[in-house]
Amino acid sequence: MVYVRPKKHLGQHFLTDANIARKIAASVPCISSLPLLEIGPGKGILTEYLLHAFGENFYAVEIDPEAAVVLKERFPELGERLITGDFLSLSLEDLFPFQVGLAGNLPYNISSQIFFRLLDYYNKIPFMVCMVQKEVAERIASPGGDKDYGILSVLLQAHYSVEYLFTVGEHVFFPPPKVKSAVIRLMRKETLPDCDFWKLKNIVKAAFNQRRKMLRNSLSGYPELLKKFPGIAELRPENLSVEDFIILAQAL
Repeated sequence: MVYVRPKKHLGQHFLTDANIARKIAASVPCISSLPLLEIGPGKGILTEYLLHAFGENFYAVEIDPEAAVVLKERFPELGERLITGDFLSLSLEDLFPFQVGLAGNLPYNISSQIFFRLLDYYNKIPFMVCMVQKEVAERIASPGGDKDYGILSVLLQAHYSVEYLFTVGEHVFFPPPKVKSAVIRLMRKETLPDCDFWKLKNIVKAAFNQRRKMLRNSLSGYPELLKKFPGIAELRPENLSVEDFIILAQAL
Protein backbone atom coordinates (compact mmCIF):
# COMPACT_ATOMS: atom_id res chain seq x y z
CA MET A 1 0.00 0.00 0.00
CA VAL A 2 1.19 3.53 -0.80
CA TYR A 3 2.19 5.56 2.25
CA VAL A 4 0.31 8.86 2.38
CA ARG A 5 2.50 11.67 3.65
CA PRO A 6 0.55 14.49 5.32
CA LYS A 7 1.10 17.53 3.12
CA LYS A 8 1.24 20.91 4.78
CA HIS A 9 0.26 22.80 1.62
CA LEU A 10 -2.98 20.78 1.50
CA GLY A 11 -3.71 21.39 5.18
CA GLN A 12 -3.81 17.63 5.83
CA HIS A 13 -4.38 16.36 9.38
CA PHE A 14 -5.57 12.78 9.10
CA LEU A 15 -8.19 11.65 11.61
CA THR A 16 -6.98 8.50 13.41
CA ASP A 17 -9.81 7.82 15.87
CA ALA A 18 -12.45 5.44 14.50
CA ASN A 19 -14.90 6.38 17.27
CA ILE A 20 -14.84 10.03 16.16
CA ALA A 21 -15.30 8.95 12.54
CA ARG A 22 -18.26 6.79 13.54
CA LYS A 23 -19.75 9.69 15.50
CA ILE A 24 -19.41 12.06 12.54
CA ALA A 25 -20.99 9.52 10.17
CA ALA A 26 -23.90 9.04 12.57
CA SER A 27 -24.52 12.81 12.40
CA VAL A 28 -25.01 12.75 8.62
CA PRO A 29 -28.69 12.66 7.55
CA CYS A 30 -29.34 9.58 5.44
CA ILE A 31 -32.11 10.73 3.11
CA SER A 32 -33.52 8.16 0.71
CA SER A 33 -32.04 8.39 -2.82
CA LEU A 34 -30.00 11.53 -1.94
CA PRO A 35 -26.31 11.13 -2.88
CA LEU A 36 -23.54 12.16 -0.50
CA LEU A 37 -20.19 13.63 -1.51
CA GLU A 38 -17.29 13.38 0.94
CA ILE A 39 -14.76 16.19 0.60
CA GLY A 40 -11.14 15.17 1.20
CA PRO A 41 -11.47 11.59 2.48
CA GLY A 42 -7.70 11.29 2.97
CA LYS A 43 -6.93 7.71 4.03
CA GLY A 44 -10.61 6.83 4.34
CA ILE A 45 -11.31 6.50 8.06
CA LEU A 46 -14.62 8.38 7.72
CA THR A 47 -15.24 6.99 4.22
CA GLU A 48 -15.70 3.48 5.58
CA TYR A 49 -18.75 4.48 7.63
CA LEU A 50 -20.25 6.83 5.05
CA LEU A 51 -19.91 4.24 2.29
CA HIS A 52 -21.65 1.67 4.49
CA ALA A 53 -24.55 4.09 5.08
CA PHE A 54 -24.96 5.43 1.52
CA GLY A 55 -23.78 2.54 -0.66
CA GLU A 56 -23.99 3.35 -4.35
CA ASN A 57 -25.15 6.88 -3.49
CA PHE A 58 -21.75 7.67 -1.96
CA TYR A 59 -19.14 9.75 -3.80
CA ALA A 60 -15.79 11.19 -2.73
CA VAL A 61 -13.44 13.84 -4.09
CA GLU A 62 -9.76 13.79 -3.12
CA ILE A 63 -7.17 16.30 -4.36
CA ASP A 64 -4.11 14.31 -3.19
CA PRO A 65 -3.06 11.68 -5.80
CA GLU A 66 -1.26 9.61 -3.13
CA ALA A 67 -4.38 9.45 -0.99
CA ALA A 68 -6.50 8.66 -4.05
CA VAL A 69 -4.35 5.57 -4.77
CA VAL A 70 -4.86 4.32 -1.21
CA LEU A 71 -8.61 4.95 -1.41
CA LYS A 72 -8.88 3.04 -4.71
CA GLU A 73 -7.08 0.07 -3.15
CA ARG A 74 -9.15 0.15 0.01
CA PHE A 75 -12.54 0.82 -1.60
CA PRO A 76 -12.43 -0.65 -5.12
CA GLU A 77 -16.24 -0.68 -5.21
CA LEU A 78 -16.18 3.12 -5.47
CA GLY A 79 -14.89 2.97 -9.03
CA GLU A 80 -15.56 6.24 -10.85
CA ARG A 81 -17.44 7.58 -7.84
CA LEU A 82 -14.00 8.38 -6.39
CA ILE A 83 -12.99 11.62 -8.07
CA THR A 84 -9.36 12.75 -8.05
CA GLY A 85 -9.56 16.52 -8.13
CA ASP A 86 -10.25 19.76 -6.31
CA PHE A 87 -13.70 20.22 -4.79
CA LEU A 88 -13.44 23.97 -5.34
CA SER A 89 -13.32 23.47 -9.13
CA LEU A 90 -15.68 20.49 -9.30
CA SER A 91 -18.69 20.85 -11.60
CA LEU A 92 -21.48 19.93 -9.20
CA GLU A 93 -24.11 20.56 -11.89
CA ASP A 94 -22.65 17.91 -14.18
CA LEU A 95 -22.07 15.32 -11.46
CA PHE A 96 -25.30 15.83 -9.54
CA PRO A 97 -28.21 17.10 -11.67
CA PHE A 98 -30.50 17.31 -8.65
CA GLN A 99 -29.42 17.46 -4.99
CA VAL A 100 -26.33 16.28 -3.08
CA GLY A 101 -25.35 16.31 0.59
CA LEU A 102 -21.80 17.11 1.70
CA ALA A 103 -19.61 15.72 4.48
CA GLY A 104 -15.95 15.67 5.40
CA ASN A 105 -13.01 16.61 7.55
CA LEU A 106 -12.25 19.91 5.84
CA PRO A 107 -8.69 21.21 5.40
CA TYR A 108 -8.23 24.23 7.67
CA ASN A 109 -6.61 26.32 4.96
CA ILE A 110 -9.59 26.24 2.58
CA SER A 111 -12.59 25.68 4.86
CA SER A 112 -13.92 29.22 4.32
CA GLN A 113 -13.66 28.80 0.54
CA ILE A 114 -15.61 25.55 0.79
CA PHE A 115 -18.36 27.27 2.78
CA PHE A 116 -18.62 30.06 0.20
CA ARG A 117 -18.91 27.41 -2.51
CA LEU A 118 -21.65 25.76 -0.47
CA LEU A 119 -23.49 29.08 -0.49
CA ASP A 120 -23.06 29.40 -4.25
CA TYR A 121 -24.91 26.07 -4.56
CA TYR A 122 -27.32 26.30 -1.62
CA ASN A 123 -30.26 25.36 -3.89
CA LYS A 124 -28.48 22.08 -4.71
CA ILE A 125 -27.06 21.21 -1.25
CA PRO A 126 -29.66 20.45 1.46
CA PHE A 127 -27.15 19.66 4.20
CA MET A 128 -23.50 19.52 5.18
CA VAL A 129 -21.81 17.79 8.12
CA CYS A 130 -18.16 18.66 8.54
CA MET A 131 -15.24 18.95 10.90
CA VAL A 132 -13.42 22.28 10.91
CA GLN A 133 -11.20 24.33 13.18
CA LYS A 134 -13.08 25.00 16.42
CA GLU A 135 -12.73 28.75 15.96
CA VAL A 136 -14.38 28.55 12.52
CA ALA A 137 -17.22 26.40 13.88
CA GLU A 138 -17.86 28.91 16.67
CA ARG A 139 -17.87 31.76 14.16
CA ILE A 140 -20.39 30.02 11.91
CA ALA A 141 -22.68 29.15 14.84
CA SER A 142 -22.37 32.54 16.57
CA PRO A 143 -25.77 34.13 17.32
CA GLY A 144 -24.32 37.62 16.97
CA GLY A 145 -23.23 40.42 19.24
CA ASP A 146 -19.59 39.34 19.58
CA LYS A 147 -16.29 39.10 17.70
CA ASP A 148 -17.06 35.59 16.41
CA TYR A 149 -20.04 36.84 14.39
CA GLY A 150 -19.11 37.66 10.81
CA ILE A 151 -19.74 37.22 7.09
CA LEU A 152 -20.04 33.43 7.15
CA SER A 153 -22.21 33.54 10.29
CA VAL A 154 -24.81 35.71 8.58
CA LEU A 155 -24.80 34.13 5.13
CA LEU A 156 -24.83 30.54 6.34
CA GLN A 157 -27.45 31.14 9.04
CA ALA A 158 -29.65 32.93 6.49
CA HIS A 159 -29.83 29.73 4.45
CA TYR A 160 -29.07 26.91 6.91
CA SER A 161 -29.87 25.94 10.48
CA VAL A 162 -26.46 25.55 12.11
CA GLU A 163 -25.76 23.06 14.90
CA TYR A 164 -22.46 22.92 16.78
CA LEU A 165 -22.38 19.17 17.51
CA PHE A 166 -19.17 18.43 19.43
CA THR A 167 -15.56 19.43 20.00
CA VAL A 168 -12.64 17.24 18.89
CA GLY A 169 -9.22 17.34 20.57
CA GLU A 170 -5.87 17.62 18.83
CA HIS A 171 -4.63 14.13 19.80
CA VAL A 172 -6.94 12.23 17.37
CA PHE A 173 -5.12 13.51 14.27
CA PHE A 174 -1.83 12.82 12.55
CA PRO A 175 -0.04 15.11 12.56
CA PRO A 176 -1.85 16.74 15.50
CA PRO A 177 -2.94 20.31 14.72
CA LYS A 178 -2.15 23.14 17.11
CA VAL A 179 -5.83 23.89 17.66
CA LYS A 180 -8.99 22.00 18.55
CA SER A 181 -11.56 21.04 15.94
CA ALA A 182 -15.35 20.83 15.99
CA VAL A 183 -18.09 19.08 14.04
CA ILE A 184 -21.05 21.11 12.81
CA ARG A 185 -24.21 20.25 10.90
CA LEU A 186 -25.93 22.62 8.48
CA MET A 187 -29.48 21.82 7.37
CA ARG A 188 -30.98 24.00 4.65
CA LYS A 189 -33.99 25.96 5.86
CA GLU A 190 -37.39 25.16 4.43
CA THR A 191 -38.08 28.89 4.14
CA LEU A 192 -35.16 30.67 2.49
CA PRO A 193 -34.54 34.44 2.53
CA ASP A 194 -36.89 36.38 0.28
CA CYS A 195 -34.12 38.53 -1.16
CA ASP A 196 -31.46 38.45 -3.84
CA PHE A 197 -28.51 36.37 -2.61
CA TRP A 198 -25.88 38.57 -4.22
CA LYS A 199 -27.35 41.75 -2.73
CA LEU A 200 -27.33 40.11 0.70
CA LYS A 201 -23.77 38.89 0.23
CA ASN A 202 -22.52 42.32 -0.90
CA ILE A 203 -24.16 44.14 2.02
CA VAL A 204 -22.82 41.68 4.57
CA LYS A 205 -19.31 41.83 3.11
CA ALA A 206 -19.36 45.63 3.03
CA ALA A 207 -20.47 45.76 6.67
CA PHE A 208 -17.94 43.26 8.04
CA ASN A 209 -14.97 44.25 5.90
CA GLN A 210 -14.81 47.31 8.16
CA ARG A 211 -16.20 45.63 11.26
CA ARG A 212 -14.60 48.08 13.72
CA LYS A 213 -16.37 51.00 12.07
CA MET A 214 -19.96 52.06 12.52
CA LEU A 215 -22.34 51.20 9.73
CA ARG A 216 -22.59 54.82 8.59
CA ASN A 217 -18.99 54.32 7.42
CA SER A 218 -18.95 50.70 6.27
CA LEU A 219 -22.29 51.05 4.43
CA SER A 220 -21.51 54.48 2.98
CA GLY A 221 -21.80 52.87 -0.46
CA TYR A 222 -25.50 52.26 0.27
CA PRO A 223 -26.81 55.76 1.09
CA GLU A 224 -30.39 54.66 0.35
CA LEU A 225 -30.20 52.12 3.19
CA LEU A 226 -28.78 54.62 5.67
CA LYS A 227 -31.54 57.02 4.72
CA LYS A 228 -34.30 54.42 5.00
CA PHE A 229 -32.94 52.91 8.24
CA PRO A 230 -31.28 55.83 10.07
CA GLY A 231 -31.18 53.82 13.32
CA ILE A 232 -28.39 51.56 12.03
CA ALA A 233 -25.91 54.37 11.37
CA GLU A 234 -24.41 54.30 14.88
CA LEU A 235 -24.34 50.50 15.12
CA ARG A 236 -21.58 48.07 14.25
CA PRO A 237 -22.23 45.04 12.03
CA GLU A 238 -22.24 42.55 14.92
CA ASN A 239 -25.23 44.43 16.37
CA LEU A 240 -27.43 43.42 13.41
CA SER A 241 -29.18 40.06 13.37
CA VAL A 242 -29.36 37.78 10.34
CA GLU A 243 -32.95 38.96 9.87
CA ASP A 244 -31.79 42.60 9.95
CA PHE A 245 -29.35 41.98 7.11
CA ILE A 246 -32.08 40.23 5.10
CA ILE A 247 -34.35 43.27 5.57
CA LEU A 248 -31.56 45.53 4.29
CA ALA A 249 -31.13 43.32 1.20
CA GLN A 250 -34.86 43.32 0.58
CA ALA A 251 -34.87 47.12 0.66
CA LEU A 252 -32.44 47.44 -2.23
